[in-house]
Amino acid sequence: MAFKTNDSQQYSLTDSMNNLTSRELKALEKSWAKVFAEDIFPAIDEEPFRVLYSSRTQCRANTPVNICVGALIIKEMFQNSDDDIVESLMLDTRYQYALHTTSYEEQPLSDKTLSRFRERCYNYEATYGVDLLHDCITGLSKQIAHIMNISPKIRRMDSLMIEANIKNLSRAELLYTCVSKFVIYLHKNKQDSLLTGLEHYYDPNDFNRAFYYSNSNETADRIKVILEDADKLLMSCGQEFDDVTEYQLLVRCLSEQTVVEGAIRRLKTKEDSGMDSSVLQNPSDPDATFREKAGKQHRGYVANVDEAVGKNGSVVLDYQLEQNNYSDSQFLKDSLERNGSQEEGSVVVADGAYFGEENSRLAQKQNINLVTTAITGIEISEIYADFLLNEEGTRVLKCPAGHTPKSSCYSKGGGGHIYVSFPREQCINCPHKEQCQVKVHKKVCSLTISATAQFRAKAKRMMGTEEFHLLARLRNGVETLPSILRRIYHTDRMPVRGCIRSRFFFGCKIAALNVRKLFTYKNGLGHYAQNSLLQTIC
Repeated sequence: MAFKTNDSQQYSLTDSMNNLTSRELKALEKSWAKVFAEDIFPAIDEEPFRVLYSSRTQCRANTPVNICVGALIIKEMFQNSDDDIVESLMLDTRYQYALHTTSYEEQPLSDKTLSRFRERCYNYEATYGVDLLHDCITGLSKQIAHIMNISPKIRRMDSLMIEANIKNLSRAELLYTCVSKFVIYLHKNKQDSLLTGLEHYYDPNDFNRAFYYSNSNETADRIKVILEDADKLLMSCGQEFDDVTEYQLLVRCLSEQTVVEGAIRRLKTKEDSGMDSSVLQNPSDPDATFREKAGKQHRGYVANVDEAVGKNGSVVLDYQLEQNNYSDSQFLKDSLERNGSQEEGSVVVADGAYFGEENSRLAQKQNINLVTTAITGIEISEIYADFLLNEEGTRVLKCPAGHTPKSSCYSKGGGGHIYVSFPREQCINCPHKEQCQVKVHKKVCSLTISATAQFRAKAKRMMGTEEFHLLARLRNGVETLPSILRRIYHTDRMPVRGCIRSRFFFGCKIAALNVRKLFTYKNGLGHYAQNSLLQTIC
């Protein structure tokens, strides 16, 4: 299929718009379709998607990319299925108007168009590591922010758990399922000669018989049999099926969940270690990982949203979705590296989970003021912020009282600590003695400080300022995003599995959220809490 841009649309005499009454036209002008048609559709950049198609001009042209992307966004706006959006485009003038297809004799979407487009995007990212849709959505987000006159000078971040579309399996059920899937694969591919004694695994009712219609006291015996059957499979198959997904998942599951002692395979225990959050949760979604947060267990993914906020509302400028063992601190680092240095100073506000010295220093280099609303870790005295260190953070030059230390020794292997001492008489009568928490010796007073401790002290001091309290109030608004994404856009019920596919759908939901924000703004329906800080910065 050859790539062709949808550069223009000719207005024809048979255009469906000609058949609308003045009343219908007025209703259309007030609908979401007008905003989408005028502000969103023209801003969809088709060119980056050229790599998905053939360069041969003799091939049949692709369905316009801007129509595919636009349809996927509208689909999420109204929580439609693929069939729903195809049908709506055929029968509803609003959809045609929004996607600039009112002059088409035959609407360009079929039941397979969207699924094939998505698959092309999935395969490209899997091969080259490039998420084409992400760049498209973030480009649209910037356009929406521009229309709404929202500057990126103030941004706020938050993360949310995304549950994978999988069943929670016990270890016995997981092992059984991996064995069963590989047996079914062999059976479908006429390899029954390898399945002697294992035929029951491809019986659809075998799982229920093994787990639901049996005594729970038999679990240990059942696991023993499953492990023996797994070993039989591995021995009979050798390396012939190394490239088969079902075989790979079985091998992975056994390596993560079991150990072999002598000739006997058994389940791993705590003493064996080697089991972490990345272990296989369900072979139906090998990318899903495990995480416990706020007393709840999660299996799946975690998403990060980066939202710009201004006097006219807010827009999600960027997003990221990864396995759920990805830290908030790493999300922030990725965002800083991805967005690069800012010509104009900006502020990023996040909660304590994003806190970190490395991120703060990187933000500072990029002309970004990083503000976290909490500090995790050991309590630190604010007085440490007043110590003067050299640029490398390896030596104390002055104490808060202005005294030069008698000695300053840096321990690189000890967490970057600086062991410093002052003459005893200087510290004994110093008003900062209690805050510095010095140790008093016969001739000197000593303390331990580090560049990290100083950074934490400065952050703590900043939390006492009026500006900080205004920024903290501003950050609270981002807490609504996870709720909206769950309640309205059903992020915990993704119709797909796998990190790449989930990220694609999440991106479409972010775009739908932003389009609704734009519609609300253009129709004067928004009610925005005003923060005095927005008046001075934006």
